[in-house]
Amino acid sequence: MSAVIALANAIMFTTYALYYIQALGLNPFQLVLVGSFLEIVVFVFEIPTGVLADTYSRRLSVIIAFFIMGVAYIIEGQAMWISHGLLNGAVSLFALVVISEMIRGVGETFLSGAEQSWVTDELGEERIGKVFLRASQVQQAASVAGIVASVLLSSVSLNLPYVTGGALYIALAIYLAAAMRETNYRPVPQADRNSWGQMKATFNEGISFAKRSPVFILVLIVSLSAGASSEGFDRLWEAHLLTDIGLPRFGGWNDAVWFGAFSIVSMLLGLLTNEAVIRKANLDNHAIARNMMFVLAALKIMGLILFALAPNLAWALVGFCFLGMLNSVFNPLYAAWLNQQLESRTRSTLLSFLSQANAIGQTAGGPLVGWAGVRYTIRVSIVLSACLLLPLVMVFRKLRKRQEGG
Repeated sequence: MSAVIALANAIMFTTYALYYIQALGLNPFQLVLVGSFLEIVVFVFEIPTGVLADTYSRRLSVIIAFFIMGVAYIIEGQAMWISHGLLNGAVSLFALVVISEMIRGVGETFLSGAEQSWVTDELGEERIGKVFLRASQVQQAASVAGIVASVLLSSVSLNLPYVTGGALYIALAIYLAAAMRETNYRPVPQADRNSWGQMKATFNEGISFAKRSPVFILVLIVSLSAGASSEGFDRLWEAHLLTDIGLPRFGGWNDAVWFGAFSIVSMLLGLLTNEAVIRKANLDNHAIARNMMFVLAALKIMGLILFALAPNLAWALVGFCFLGMLNSVFNPLYAAWLNQQLESRTRSTLLSFLSQANAIGQTAGGPLVGWAGVRYTIRVSIVLSACLLLPLVMVFRKLRKRQEGG
C-alpha cells in the first residue's frame, strides 16, 4: 500500500505545478485556493467518515478512499478535454480542478485515520514506530521510480501523470478489496447497529476522550499550526523555483527534469536520514520521540526560511533537501507517537478530529499565504509559512516541560 501510494503520488505531484501553471494557467492565489477548497470538503466530511471507520470497518473505509481518489485524479488529468470537449468551455479549467480536488477531499477523509488505525490494530502499538519509519523508506524508494516516470510522462503530455496516478489508485483499491484483511479490529456487532445512533455514540466517546486529555488539546493546536503552514510550501515551492529562482537550461534539462532531480536528491537523503534514526534512536521511548519532534519542528522553520530566501539555485537545493530530510523523519515519527496517545476504539474518530483541525488551518492560512504571493512575492509566502509553524514548536516545548515536571 505504501509503495503504490508513493509511486502514484510521485508520478502526479513531481510535475503537477507545470500542469497547473503552464497547461491550465493558474496563478499563485489560485494554486493555494485549490487547496483551500479541498480542505473545506475535508472539514465537512472528516468526522462522519472517521466515525464510520470506527463503527463499521477501517478496511472498507480505506478501499472506498482509494477508489474515490483515483476517480478524482483522472477527472483532474482530463480537465482540458472535459472543459473543451464535453462541456464546450462552459466550465472553466480552474473550476474543474476545484471540483476534482473536492471529490478527492471526500476520498481523503475516508482514508484519514482509518489507514493508521488499521495498521496500529493489526500490528500493535509497540511495533508501529519502526514500522511507520520502514514504510516511509518504502515510500521514498517507490517515489524515486515515480519521479522518473513523472518526468517521462510529462514530456509526452503534462496531464498524463494525473491520469496514470489515478489509474494506480483505482488498481490499488481493487487489489485491497481482494487481499486486505482486518483481524484485530472488532466492529460494532450487527445486532447493535442502528446506524446513526451508534455513530453518534462513537462520536461522543471520541469527544469524551478529547475533553479529558490535555495532550490531545495541545495536539489539536499542532494540527492547526501545521495546516496553516503547509499550503505555502506544498503549493508554491515549484512556482518559487520557476519565478523567483529560475531554472537554467543546459544539457537538455527542462523544468520537469529539474523538478525530478530536486525530488530524487531529497528522497535519497531522506532515506539515509530515516535509516540512521531507525538504527540509532530508541523509538519505543515516548520522551525521546517527543524531544526529536521538538528539534525537527524548529529546524523545519529554519529550512523554510533558507529555501524562501535562497539567492540562487544551489542554496534553494540545499534548503529543499534539508526540508525533505526533516520531513522524512518527522512525519512517520509524529504518526507513530500520535497513535500511541489514542484509544483503539475511537482512534479513527480522534484522528479525524485532528485532520479536521489541519483542514481548518489550511483553509484559514492558505488564502492568506496565497494572497501574499500575489501581492508581494512567493518568497514572502514561504517565509509566512515558516512563521505559522511557531505554535507547533511551542507546543512540543510545553509537552516536554509537562513530562519533565510530571
